[in-house]
Amino acid sequence: MKFFDLFIKYFPSYMSAMKITLWVTAASLLIATLIGVVFAIFKISKFRILKSIANVYISIIRGTPLIVQILFIYFGFPMVFGFKWDWMVASVVIMSINAGAYMTELIRGGIEAVDKGQMEAARSLGLSYGQAMIKIILPQAFRIMLPSMINQFIVTLKDTSLLSVIAVRELVQNTKIIVANNMEAFIMYAMVGIYYWVVVSVLSSIAKMIERRTSYGK
Repeated sequence: MKFFDLFIKYFPSYMSAMKITLWVTAASLLIATLIGVVFAIFKISKFRILKSIANVYISIIRGTPLIVQILFIYFGFPMVFGFKWDWMVASVVIMSINAGAYMTELIRGGIEAVDKGQMEAARSLGLSYGQAMIKIILPQAFRIMLPSMINQFIVTLKDTSLLSVIAVRELVQNTKIIVANNMEAFIMYAMVGIYYWVVVSVLSSIAKMIERRTSYGK
């Protein structure tokens, strides 16, 4: 069948694109987690200015389309600051900033889900706020929100498809190039959909398994 012939022919190309997609997603989510920790602490801070900074950041990112953010950062920043992006660096920066806003809310929820007595107990033992947050609160918060973090990984993975607008050769851009050569749009776009579906299904299963185990642990 033509589908399987094309699948075999373009498998190496799709594996190369998949590596780019997964690498950008993983690197972005790692940085987004760090961003999320900082802004989550801002969100729960007693200082109004820190809360305001976090709220403005989240509002802008969640209130604008990702494709606008991609175009603004990739094309707008170089025009203003006079530099040229490396496509990989730009991809990770863009996706990190975007995912960071969503990670902020996830991490804030995780922190607030930890019993407040944990912080009070840590402080009574002589730990500073920062030490208590890093050593006591955040490890418990991450355990609580791990399934949600995997779901955010899935969202970011699918969102990388929009990087095709700046010619990053992830799965969708790779498919566009192939279709331009072989004119098999129906088969090739069905194929890339299957690749996404398989990866997302595996990740969703992992998230459900972790969620069951953490629930059982309670």
